[in-house]
Amino acid sequence: MIEPDAAQTTVILPAQPLDIHELQEEALGGLYVATGALGLALIVLNYAISMWQVGMLGMLLLLSAYPLYRLLTRCYLARAWLLVLLWLGSAAAAVSWLPGTPAPCLLTLPVALAAFYISARAGILTALATLVILGDARAGTAIKPVSLITTVGTVWGTLALIWVSLRPIYAGIQWSWSRYHEMRRHADLARDAQADLKQVVKDLAKANGQTTRLNQLLGAARRAAEEAERAKAEFVANVSHELRTPLNMIIGFSEMMVRSPRTYGRLPAALKADLAVILRNSQHLADLIDDVLDLSQIEAGQMALTKESVSMSEVVVAAVEAIQPLFASKGLYLTTEVPEGLMVFCDRTRIREVFLNLLSNAGRFTERGGVHVSVHSEDQEVVVSVADTGPGITPEDRSKLFQPFQQADGSIRRRYGGSGLGLSISKHFVEMHGGRMWLESEVGRGTIISFRLPLEPPVSTAGVFRRWLSSEWEYRQRTRQSPVPVYATRPRLIVVEKATLLQRLLRRYLDNVEIVPAGSLEEAWREMALQPAYALLVNHVSVWQTLDQIRRSTLLPYGTPVLVCTLPGEEEAAQSLGVAGYLVKPVSRETLLASLDRLHLASGTILIVDDEPEAIQLFWRMLTSSGRGYRILTADSVEQALSILHSERPHAILLDLVMPAMDGFQLLARRHTEPTWGNVPVIVMSARDPSGQLIIADAIGITRGGGLSVAQLLNYVNTLINIANETKEKR
Repeated sequence: MIEPDAAQTTVILPAQPLDIHELQEEALGGLYVATGALGLALIVLNYAISMWQVGMLGMLLLLSAYPLYRLLTRCYLARAWLLVLLWLGSAAAAVSWLPGTPAPCLLTLPVALAAFYISARAGILTALATLVILGDARAGTAIKPVSLITTVGTVWGTLALIWVSLRPIYAGIQWSWSRYHEMRRHADLARDAQADLKQVVKDLAKANGQTTRLNQLLGAARRAAEEAERAKAEFVANVSHELRTPLNMIIGFSEMMVRSPRTYGRLPAALKADLAVILRNSQHLADLIDDVLDLSQIEAGQMALTKESVSMSEVVVAAVEAIQPLFASKGLYLTTEVPEGLMVFCDRTRIREVFLNLLSNAGRFTERGGVHVSVHSEDQEVVVSVADTGPGITPEDRSKLFQPFQQADGSIRRRYGGSGLGLSISKHFVEMHGGRMWLESEVGRGTIISFRLPLEPPVSTAGVFRRWLSSEWEYRQRTRQSPVPVYATRPRLIVVEKATLLQRLLRRYLDNVEIVPAGSLEEAWREMALQPAYALLVNHVSVWQTLDQIRRSTLLPYGTPVLVCTLPGEEEAAQSLGVAGYLVKPVSRETLLASLDRLHLASGTILIVDDEPEAIQLFWRMLTSSGRGYRILTADSVEQALSILHSERPHAILLDLVMPAMDGFQLLARRHTEPTWGNVPVIVMSARDPSGQLIIADAIGITRGGGLSVAQLLNYVNTLINIANETKEKR
């Protein structure tokens, strides 16, 4: 029998029906506990009323209940009789010790216990025993005639009532027992059938997903292959380098002040809080610079969006905290109205930048009053409005605001600052999310800038599936909902590489794809044997050797395209330069110390070579604050570094590559001709990311399982020619 899924709903029946004996046995243990509790209560009552008879009765119940129950845990009948006898003896003692009281009524309890927990015959025997007890009590004048008659009537009436009540209960149990067997047989059959059906539905869903992938592989492949213009890429790379160098100083020093304040002595708490804001915004700016550099190198033709389910309240709070000092310095209010729990599928960083741009513009242009931010959901969209009490905008100037480098007039830039890019970039970010941004303003009454974003990602209906549809087909509306679960299918890409650089780029710039990492080609063959893959991507230093290995293999599925490329990372850059490490600025203290740990340098002399005095001061503080006792030498040029190396032999060199006159590359070239310091390990610290180089590979290899037909070869050639022509036109 196939075991059902954990998620399915299955009725589990007990091994046998719950009959009256089980109920009796379960309740019997509770009665022993209640008997002991009653004995304890009588002992306490004895201290209140000072009657030794009550105390003795309590001691009898307390000291007898638990030992008898523990000694006879395996014999139900013995436990039941002992409990009846215990209550019978206690009631007899109460009748004898407490004359003239309602104590004879207690004789009803052992009779009821015997009738219910043993049998009707046991109840009759116990009732007869109560007559003997009452007779002895009457002979000793311990009970009055009226009390005697009342007690006898109560005992035998209780016995008759229990007997009459148990007869239909026993009959019902017998009937339920027979029905139980029949129900259990049907339930077993239903459970087996349900498990089989669930397994079939699950297998059908998986088969449906694999069929969808196969249909996608048979369809036309999506190719977005645009190479960025060399001059533009070089400009972006140079600008990012110039931005990273001062940004490294800001992040480095603020990080040192926040995490190691003892290096600077006693810092005020307010200063620490401001430094934390500086550090957080600097790191955000560093992320944006990385995006600009990646955008100029990735062959995607679109800005990268890392979409996830984001709480709008968290985004608004983060933006307000970053921009609050501007409003506080001008005495403006900044209020927000954001519902809790409102989630939007968007890029957290981009939408946060939109809020920062809108709040920054509103804060800079508002002199009195303040800004109010309101967020609400409407028709599966989130609507955000930023309203200020500024001077307002004339109708003829409104059309300029969303254009790059455009502001209402030239005096605004001189008075308030800004480049005129904020609203343009924000509008692009909103439109990339499938939303729109608009402006409402009136001169003298302020400005309201609003935008809409979809709460959930839109469902794309575009694709090549339409060519399989025929106009002659008849469409019939389904009258019932299909029980087959929906299996979300995405193009499945298998990535083979030792590091994770290519995987990070694919996840960052490709939406709705499934990335399956593999450490080797053998692991990739196993993955493709389990489920078909949309394509196989290999990141390897030797393109031709990898292609030859793939062509000689017989495990590549027919029709599966393979792309082999070389995407360099820090490790490859260090190997190509012949250095011990390659660190990309901004460099944190932990990263720097970890690089020295890999060289087993817990102490010693370190030479810092950088043309920026602030960078030298930053790295000097990082090393001295570690407490390792490094001896630090500094040089602001390669010439000064060579002069130091003629008289000193440090244990490691921290080298910046881009410097005026002689640069770091020339210093590395001199290492091979210097016998005294040529083997000193060098750690490069550069603002240029190796993955953002203008040329990252000199070859890309493409192959296909089963080979290429003439038509397929011509399609590949035509595609490559179109890409080359588009690149030339852009240049």
